[in-house]
Order: sequence, then C-alpha cells, then structure tokens
Amino acid sequence: MTAMDYASRDKMVRQHTYASVRRRDGLPQDLFAKYWRDVHGPLCARLPGLGYYAQQHFDRDHRANLWPVADGVREIAATLDGAAEIGFATEADQALFAEAGSILYEDEANFIGEAVAYNMPHGAKTLVDRDEDGIRNGAERLHRVHVYMNRVPGNDSADWLVGFGAEFAASSAVQKLKLHLPEPYSNAHPAPPSPNVDHIVGEDRLNLAVMEIAFENARVAREFFSESAFQKAFARQSRHVQSIGAYLVTGVYTYVRDGVPTPAGLRGSSQAELIDAVGAANQLSAKVNKLFVQGAS
Repeated sequence: MTAMDYASRDKMVRQHTYASVRRRDGLPQDLFAKYWRDVHGPLCARLPGLGYYAQQHFDRDHRANLWPVADGVREIAATLDGAAEIGFATEADQALFAEAGSILYEDEANFIGEAVAYNMPHGAKTLVDRDEDGIRNGAERLHRVHVYMNRVPGNDSADWLVGFGAEFAASSAVQKLKLHLPEPYSNAHPAPPSPNVDHIVGEDRLNLAVMEIAFENARVAREFFSESAFQKAFARQSRHVQSIGAYLVTGVYTYVRDGVPTPAGLRGSSQAELIDAVGAANQLSAKVNKLFVQGAS
C-alpha cells in the first residue's frame, strides 16, 4: 500500500519567511522553550493576515552524525535553538501582518538573542509529506533534521537542490522533505525588525538554503545515506555548497494553518497538549473557541 502524500496542503502559502532563532544568553533552555511556545506563539497567531505559522525547536547539544559533509565543504558553526515558519496566501496579507507586527517584534528581546528572517517571495517547496497530522503540536516523533546549506553564488545550485530533493523525496525512507530557497540575506538590511536582538550573520549563512528532511528514526536516516540518490548528490556537494550545518528537531508546534489558529494558537502549545491528554473535547467547541477569539459578549 502506497503511503499518502499530504504535500499539497502547503500550496496555499505563496509568500514565506523562514527565521532561525537562538535563545538569549543566560536564559535557561526550558524557560526559553516554554515562553516561545506558550506566550510568543499565541501572540503571533492572533496577528491579522497570517496564513501559516509553526515553530520547530532544535537540540543545540546534538549535532554529530546528522548529515555527511563532503571534503572541501566547511561546517556552519552557528548555534541555533529553532526555526519559525511564517506564511501568507497573498502579498496583501503579508503587508497586513507586517503593519501589525511591531508588538510581536518588541517581544522577541525577552527570550531571543539572535533572529534572522530569510524571505521567500515564491514560497517554500514541500516535495513530500507523509504525515497525516498537519497541525502537529508536541515532541518530535520522527528523526527530523534541518540541513543548512550556504550555496555557492552564481551557479546552478538552486536547480541542483530541487533536482536532488525530488530524488530524495522518491525514497520510501523519507517521510518529509521541504526546501526553503530564500533570497540572499543582506546584513545591510537586517530582518526581522526586532529591537535589541542580533540580526547579523557571517558569510556562511548569507546565501542559505534549508532542507527539512524527516525519517522514521536515525537508523533509517543512516541507511539512506548509502542509497544511490544520496551518493549522487553527495558527489557534487562541494560544487554547489560552501558550508553545511545540521540541526536536530525536538518538537514541532503549529499555531496557524490555512489562516485559522489551531488549539495551540488560541490557547498555547502546552494547554493544547493538556486538552488532548485529558480528552477535553468540550474545550475545542465553537462556543469555547469564540471566547478566546472575541471574548465574552
């Protein structure tokens, strides 16, 4: 039986931003994660125009053996704690969000030390997604890795990435593959516009591409590295990529999908987990949700 592919559900997101995040120095990891999930996340989800919003949290201490690096390719040394994806159906929606975004950006200094937003005016490319759950909220069940690749400027690296991505996606080992191919980042025009947060990156992250790739477990991932599709791409890695960094995902939290806030977006990620754990279906009724959207009338 062929596994279902849910990649098409991402097609409504036509403008896309991928933002890497490092927690503020001196802030404990658990406090950072809880604040991002349960305070900042629902705030972002309430802003107008938003079509999609998800957080993926990284394990900053687990970096070994996640992705092979070819000879001649440097390793990206940046320490990161996660990434946020923000998407919009139209340019008008994106402009509406940006106009209201100051209250969001002002909050970032409470828990973020570095945030770097990469712009994708034509959206990301989800090549395969076998996960039926499109509003995932919780600890990661798969072996999911974000592979950061700083592209060699001026060659056909984008075509190469899309080409090998399609070959990877055809493998039964790959549960999800999503490509982010943003415009080159400019330190002269740092983004997002959050005060008292660092937005400057080194040369190894200026011309970045990011591949989100997920496997059933680490063993399956390691076996995939010996497949012909991977070996073919690996042989040409140094021609198209200057540096690579790999980041292991510990949790995926979805706050908005198709322009509609999820339970995590309305209530907070931890609260949504509690509702599921207790089986409190009444908490997700239209009558209750209306209170969190409009308040009592």
